[in-house]
Amino acid sequence: MSSKKLRASITGVHGYVPDYILSNSELETLVDTTDEWIMTRTGIKERRILKGDLQGTSVLGIKCVKGLLEKTNTDPKDIDLIICATVTPDMFFPSTSNLIADKVGASNSYGFDISAACSGFIYALSTGSQFIEAGTHKKVIVVGADKMSSIIDYEDRKNCVLFGDGGGAVLLEPSSDDTGIQDYLLKSDGSGSDMLCLKAGGSLRPASKDTIKNKEHYIYQEGSSVFKFAVTNMADISEEIMKKNNLKADDIAYLVPHQANKRIIDATANRMGVGPDKVLLNIERYGNTTAGTIPLCLWDFEKKFKKGDNLILAAFGGGFTWGSLYLKWSYNN
Repeated sequence: MSSKKLRASITGVHGYVPDYILSNSELETLVDTTDEWIMTRTGIKERRILKGDLQGTSVLGIKCVKGLLEKTNTDPKDIDLIICATVTPDMFFPSTSNLIADKVGASNSYGFDISAACSGFIYALSTGSQFIEAGTHKKVIVVGADKMSSIIDYEDRKNCVLFGDGGGAVLLEPSSDDTGIQDYLLKSDGSGSDMLCLKAGGSLRPASKDTIKNKEHYIYQEGSSVFKFAVTNMADISEEIMKKNNLKADDIAYLVPHQANKRIIDATANRMGVGPDKVLLNIERYGNTTAGTIPLCLWDFEKKFKKGDNLILAAFGGGFTWGSLYLKWSYNN
């Protein structure tokens, strides 16, 4: 007798962005740039910034999870596990997921963080799904959130225009039908680590007067090299997951891409053969929130989704990391 495969379904999504808007016109007063230069190269008009003392990534995650619990009418004590994807944890330890759990009252859960840069949410979502599929967990929350302003040099005109703060969270539960997470492909290549990284602050180069003086605690990026890798790999893996699951462009309701650069997103959509009407974009309003971009997209466009819609999630990030995930949306709004 064959048993039906247990799948993990997204049964709710919620996002949060801070109130403060850092516009291109304000950036023009900080560095040598223009609104036209930024828009032409990135498609970003503004980004949100988390202001104030002692405001870490957990603040973003707490807002997302509290909103998610309320929206789905879920008792925080029923949550089994919280996974947080982030490269800007409040501190190295304890994990940001544990801080979130404490503040939202998820006292019966445990948690851990995943560090996979801009691919973090897809890595975390695929990880969380396996706890549901194994039958050991009933309610798993996956958070993607980053306070990128904490690692940005606002004198670096190439990088400071790209990033913002924000995040989102989803609730995973066992599917009662054939909807939910169907498949995923995850990749990494550590040989690209020097092209996009945070040089200091870890065990290799602990904080020192020299690392601070040399601004090694801010994002370092070789833009043109990263762009080439991102265009190729994000497009390739999105096409690969479609082929693996016998999906044609007409079968796809929406591409939900990591919001790093509109040109990278366009290249991915072209490779998949999907038109602009199927590509979800909010990069203009939020910029690159790293692990936060995909859940923010799901939250922003939730009302568009219908039960059974085929969604392809795709991302590329530092490490290098990249991945795609195929899911069937599980509810109507």
